[in-house]
Amino acid sequence: MSDLMSTLALSASGMKAQAGRLRHVSENIANSDTPGYRRKTVNFQSLVDQSGANIGVEMGKVALDQAELKQVYDPGNPLADANGYYEGSNVNLMVEIADAREAQRSYEANLKMFDQARQMQSSLLELLRR
Repeated sequence: MSDLMSTLALSASGMKAQAGRLRHVSENIANSDTPGYRRKTVNFQSLVDQSGANIGVEMGKVALDQAELKQVYDPGNPLADANGYYEGSNVNLMVEIADAREAQRSYEANLKMFDQARQMQSSLLELLRR
């Protein structure tokens, strides 16, 4: 039963990490037109116990993408310099949509693993009752 419980905890940590990743992707998409906005990237870290066994995954620190900010020509914008340019964001919507799909699919895979372990646990309890 302990293995099934650890499977539930492992898949739950994966769902939590992917939900956090999806939150940051959503922020990037929402701020894609915000001048000076830098894309947020997320790293994942393995959680290990004292014996070295993997017990889950968590989001690491959020980092800002250091890619060049897009130069936008708009002389009427109050942020524009003497040449009519201002710094836009470095968010690429195609990359963000791909990241969102990957996070969604990873979340769904963890959800299926969680559901499978829950069903196995339920079946085991049913067998033990007999």
